Amino acid sequence: MSISNRSTHIRLTSHPEPGAVARHPIRWGAADPKARGPLIGSVTNPADRNVIGAHGGAYSLYRALAISARALNPLARPDLTNTHPTAGIGPHPQWADPHKIVSLDPYGHLVGEAFRDEIAGGIDIRPTIAVTKARLNMPEILAAMGAHRLAPDGTTLRASGDISVTKVAIDPVWHLPGVAARFDVSEKSLRRTLFEQTGGMFPELVTRPDMQVFLPPIGGMTVYIMGEIDALTDEKSRVSCRVHDECNGSDVFGSDICTCRPYLVHGIEECVKEAQKGGAGVIVYNRKEGRALGEVTKFLVYNARKRQEGGDQAATYFERTECVAGVQDARFQQLMPDVLHWLGIRRIDRLMSMSNMKYDAITGSGIEVVERVPIPPELVPPDANVELEAKKAAGYYTPGAKPDKAGLAAVKGRDLERF
Repeated sequence: MSISNRSTHIRLTSHPEPGAVARHPIRWGAADPKARGPLIGSVTNPADRNVIGAHGGAYSLYRALAISARALNPLARPDLTNTHPTAGIGPHPQWADPHKIVSLDPYGHLVGEAFRDEIAGGIDIRPTIAVTKARLNMPEILAAMGAHRLAPDGTTLRASGDISVTKVAIDPVWHLPGVAARFDVSEKSLRRTLFEQTGGMFPELVTRPDMQVFLPPIGGMTVYIMGEIDALTDEKSRVSCRVHDECNGSDVFGSDICTCRPYLVHGIEECVKEAQKGGAGVIVYNRKEGRALGEVTKFLVYNARKRQEGGDQAATYFERTECVAGVQDARFQQLMPDVLHWLGIRRIDRLMSMSNMKYDAITGSGIEVVERVPIPPELVPPDANVELEAKKAAGYYTPGAKPDKAGLAAVKGRDLERF
């Protein structure tokens, strides 16, 4: 396990060779994987690399720890036998539009088949997307069945409460020119800011302008599809969708200070109903904890909210976040629609979301949204009303009247003495 593919000399960065021709050029937006070329972020053979960063995003650091602990041979390569997708996704016309998809590799799940010969020839090419099948089981689904909001059909929803899904894991892959265009900045400025704000973690962002693809050290996303995959692109079929941003406290542990898990479960319930009617349901789960500010920042904001003069108020909900983090929300949503284009979706009949940022990003990318569905009031935990009313007052979608100033001031959450 101590075998190394490195000499004792450490090279801090690399520079493009004058006049050199790339061994494995990348043509982003090409209509098939061969023409596009493989993305090679592995470090087993540095000469083959044609992207900045490493496979696995933040998990590449755990790989480094495993190698340091001599538990993993640094030259080990994945055996992709039988790892191919369990369902066919694409290709779709959107894959050949370099402006539609800039934050993931549309061919990331087809690596084992598309580049079989290259892999057999010794090139370390790795998937960035995996497609499998699974069953979900959440106690709220059983409760929905008990309340007769859902009924088992034996296919999508079992009598046990299990939901059959196609499950997709996606690692982020950024085409830097496309990402810069989405944020209306120059690629040079984006590269420099990424370099500086990560403490110089990736020098090649500024020394390798010839490398246009970056594997960022961030969390990816998971997609859960209910119903037939083909229904997503069938104009005669309906699609329900919930795009959800991670909230560990609520999603996993059921914290009642926000509506995250209730909205997630509501989205799953509506997706099941759509699949049972012959359409498809899609849950996109993005790793953007605490509005992409992180869980530590989020908990600091909780304390600031609960301890402020006057208590936890809907009227100052966003202000407390900005005081701690410097910005109300760092998720933005410019890159979010890419996964919907990867799935080939052109119309969402029911979008379970109150977020204008999500709605504007989706419709602005050319996908039609027929109906927006807010969370039912009965699903909102009492302490989460602070968040919900603040969002309504801030312009988030609601079919009812927005709270006035007096009404907003009256909405308060628990203090820290009554946790």
